Amino acid sequence: MLCCIFVIQGPRRTMHHMIDLFSYPEMVLLSNVIEFFQQRGIPYDPEYLFGDCEQAVQNVHKSGKMYQAVINDIDKYLKKSPVLGELLNRLVSSGKVLFLITNSGFEFVKKGMDHMIGKGWRDLFDVIITQARKPSFYHQQTSRPFRCLDTRLYRPTWQKVSALCKGQVYMEGNIEQFMKFTGWYGPNVLYFGDHVYSDLRDPVLHHGWRTGAIIPELETEIRKSNSLEFQRSVVWLSNLQDLIIQLKALPASSRRAQLTEEWKQERRELRLMLKALFNPRFGSVFRTYNNSTYFTRRLVRFADLYMSSLENLLKYPNNYTFYPRRTALPHEAVLDFRSTRIPDQRIFPNS
Repeated sequence: MLCCIFVIQGPRRTMHHMIDLFSYPEMVLLSNVIEFFQQRGIPYDPEYLFGDCEQAVQNVHKSGKMYQAVINDIDKYLKKSPVLGELLNRLVSSGKVLFLITNSGFEFVKKGMDHMIGKGWRDLFDVIITQARKPSFYHQQTSRPFRCLDTRLYRPTWQKVSALCKGQVYMEGNIEQFMKFTGWYGPNVLYFGDHVYSDLRDPVLHHGWRTGAIIPELETEIRKSNSLEFQRSVVWLSNLQDLIIQLKALPASSRRAQLTEEWKQERRELRLMLKALFNPRFGSVFRTYNNSTYFTRRLVRFADLYMSSLENLLKYPNNYTFYPRRTALPHEAVLDFRSTRIPDQRIFPNS
């Protein structure tokens, strides 16, 4: 889950938050075009450049060219999952009811799911909704009804939808009809998505669903944070900060001032080193020095759980309850029950 902010320098300075996997090609395109212009001395308006690149990316999606390119070389873009089907079958066998809501068209979804899980994947879901137009799907003012989809011709049919039936594929629709037809309300629903805003914000804020975020970058982050180099550096950084605070309580002197500056310089070097362990230019997706990133603050606001892969649920029994860790507030005394690592923790509860 990439987190980046691109600044538009226009009459009104605004920022566009790039926060999902679809942002990768958009940012690469922006970077390449900017580099091309700068190397050749071509003048450009940043706001025009951003708008044109954004429109180009949208056109590739709306035209279907991106989906067709993936379908034509599906092994290159989609990895088969050896255990995803096992997880879904286990959930169904335990009495769970599964539904799928996606913005993609059914042809693309079918090709991808056939490739990843197998031909029988539709039998696992009680409700399948394509071209849902999230996040507008979740808005109460959205009144566009569901339509049945002819899965042989990939075309919508004309009959009115008055119920959501297993085995039928639907398109479009809205959250009010979805809840009315299914009776699935509030915290009885656990919905997983990979976009904090399009997938998770409205379901949790306006409809009370439980939500789970899929963050692939967690794999790399956890691996690096479990390294001996990282753990030793974090412990020493924390101790160094405590030493600086304690030193402030001593009487003022030239020696105290000199030692304070030396420790502050060492602290600055440690912080930069820890940041570079994750990414030499941007640091961690989740942390900026002592503070959480904007992405992390949004993540813990809108997601009850987050994990690197849905398959991590296989590590837990079906009736497992996740409990969040207690986090000290700035005004609270910190009791140090610190442990260096929790290697078996794969899913992280927020609430």
